[in-house]
Amino acid sequence: MKTTLPALAAAAALTFVSPAFAQAPAEVRVGTSGTANTVLAIWMAEDAGLYAKHNLKVTLSNMGGGSRGAAEVRAGKLDVMHVGLSSVVQLNQKGADLRTIASLANIIRFGFFTVPDVKSAADLKGGTVAISAAGSESDAVTTIALERLKLTREEVEIKEFGDSLKRLEALKAGTVKATMLNEPFATAARDMGLMPIIDLAAERIPWLFSTLVVSQKYLNANREVMARFLRATAEGNFLALAEPARAKQVLAKGTRVTDPKTVEITYVDFTQMTPLDLSVPRAGAENILAHFPPAVSRNLDDYIDLSVLEALHKEGLFAALAKKYRKR
Repeated sequence: MKTTLPALAAAAALTFVSPAFAQAPAEVRVGTSGTANTVLAIWMAEDAGLYAKHNLKVTLSNMGGGSRGAAEVRAGKLDVMHVGLSSVVQLNQKGADLRTIASLANIIRFGFFTVPDVKSAADLKGGTVAISAAGSESDAVTTIALERLKLTREEVEIKEFGDSLKRLEALKAGTVKATMLNEPFATAARDMGLMPIIDLAAERIPWLFSTLVVSQKYLNANREVMARFLRATAEGNFLALAEPARAKQVLAKGTRVTDPKTVEITYVDFTQMTPLDLSVPRAGAENILAHFPPAVSRNLDDYIDLSVLEALHKEGLFAALAKKYRKR
């Protein structure tokens, strides 16, 4: 993921720019793909007032699917979207200029859950599989699960159902035969007696599963604002690990889950997957691109811009946060 010289120059300048706290807070409209634990760093930053500390007014909206939110970024209705790289690649093939600027989860976190009477590929064939939205991570990873079962997408009916809660409800009702679920909904499904026929989460497959995405145009005009946003979000990550009791309260509120056992499992899952430095590994990007047709560009610069994140590393943000929260 090469960074151009102009981008490096702009990024380096971020080190020397202080937020203009005398001015009104910069408004940042942020979309989330659902109520999963991959949003915890953002929820923690909001709960602890870290965005306000950096003179930001952040508005959160649950978009009920990553690709829907990414489309809203493209349309200029959102500034930042919490979404996997698959949506970025798909929309950029259609003329969008989206870029991943940081990541909150770098491995696949889904299990492919089925109704009790589906015990084999033959049982699933011809059935309905729920995804959040076309082009989302739930859509892309469904293809992987079907391939493991020696099925093609044409051998099932893939339908959009929205976020994980809606898909779980459809699975419980028997409206669909299978769907992708991550925490806390994976645990909720198991408690209902529903099990994954393919557990991709257990395999820890490198994947840019939940990233922070903006349009290149917005990033070019708002680098300093995005630097502040990433500073606050990164601290939310560190805070979530340093204060488990508080993090579980925030997680329960954000996911609307009150069962202590489920919250505990969901929090532990978060601790095992979140990159404290918001890193965007090449391997995760390459695994996603491998599932697109050969004609799709493999140039990571077409989908990823790490100039702001690199500047924050150079200024010592993550070392400073590690030192601050190691004492807690």
